[in-house]
Amino acid sequence: MVDKFKISQPWLTLIARLILGGVLLAAGALKIGNLQKSAMAVRAYELLPVSLANFLGYALPWVEIGVGLLLLTGTAVRISGLIGAITMVAFIIAISQAWARGLSIDCGCFGGGGAVNPEDTRYLSEIIRDLGLFILGIYLYFYPKGRFGLDK
Repeated sequence: MVDKFKISQPWLTLIARLILGGVLLAAGALKIGNLQKSAMAVRAYELLPVSLANFLGYALPWVEIGVGLLLLTGTAVRISGLIGAITMVAFIIAISQAWARGLSIDCGCFGGGGAVNPEDTRYLSEIIRDLGLFILGIYLYFYPKGRFGLDK
């Protein structure tokens, strides 16, 4: 059993890198063209002072793109996986509190964001998705060595 894991682990790391890195890259790329809307999406959570929410809305897409590219190329996988996991925890907390407080917003995870009709919220599926991505980030922290990566 252990030997099978040793053989498959580098491939599992590659798959985890491609999934988490691809999602982060796509999320950042979809927001980068309209940073004002990204800032509005962060403000819609009503968690942070407006100035901090705006800063986060402008900075987050760049962080997502950077971490996504690092993961896709297999560079600094351990720290990139950890940053990805921490980011997912922050998203889970933000989405959970919006749901608990009865806010009707789009998560803004892939562009968009802001108020939506209550029947259009998808909080549970967003939390489950981010939990899965969190698990991939933690896996990459513990098993950063994989196939086709630049880390040696």
